[in-house]
Amino acid sequence: MKNKAKITIIALIMAVNLVFSASAILIKSVESSTFDPGQEGTINIEIENTDGTDLKDISLTLTFANLPFIPIGSSEDTIEEIETGEEEDFTFKLKASNSITPGDYEIPFSLNYQNPDTDEKVERKGTVGIRVRANPDLVFSVNTENPILNTKGKIILKIVNKGFYDARFLSVKIIPEGYTLLSEAETYIGSVDSDDFETVTFDVLFKNLNTDFKAIVEYKDFDNKEVTQSVTLPITVYTNEKAIELGLVKKDKTVIYVISVVALFVLWLIYRSIKKRRRLKRSMQNNRS
Repeated sequence: MKNKAKITIIALIMAVNLVFSASAILIKSVESSTFDPGQEGTINIEIENTDGTDLKDISLTLTFANLPFIPIGSSEDTIEEIETGEEEDFTFKLKASNSITPGDYEIPFSLNYQNPDTDEKVERKGTVGIRVRANPDLVFSVNTENPILNTKGKIILKIVNKGFYDARFLSVKIIPEGYTLLSEAETYIGSVDSDDFETVTFDVLFKNLNTDFKAIVEYKDFDNKEVTQSVTLPITVYTNEKAIELGLVKKDKTVIYVISVVALFVLWLIYRSIKKRRRLKRSMQNNRS
């Protein structure tokens, strides 16, 4: 089962919230797509002209040097004119790196335009911030040791994190049904890293032939929110006879060994008795002659 975890890239308007008081032009909003690693998406930046003058030849350039993003097409978008009080959108198509790490990123930009009244060319620099979000994607499987009716054994829960972010502060609480729990009901694991796994083992006494392993798994995600998952997985328990038939356990041959030893001892006693009688008989015959 491959539930591919998605990384959400959320645009933030950072330090350059961009009100340029001198030029009265601002970045009004920043919106972006949802990304998976290696996937393409867009960032849309809305610019508003709050000056009393129409602005000409406006260009917005993003710089991706040393960042885990690459532009698809041009990293520059241009508009011929933004009239006073009007808004225009600048759109950039990006591709996230296959190995992108969730977190906050700042993308430098350069905003250039011309004031037609003064014929002045103006350049403004700053950054827009984006946040790359990801969450764990946990997959569970269960295994057993010595799963024989009315016998002590173990239940092993394996937790695989197929997501792009670690599952932190993870704990497992078991809900016993069909078996008696011999160890602690709750176990703290800590962190299950992205593309990694952890296991937790419970000592039990199996009471039913067929039952389910049930547990509650709790952890914290990228946003430090508490996540709770219910786990239900089937467990197969065998009778002792079936386990012997399947080769899961070896048949106890102690009784056979004991009987064999006793039989050999009895045969040895009989042999000694017969041999003793023969010696006695020969001795008596010799004395008569």
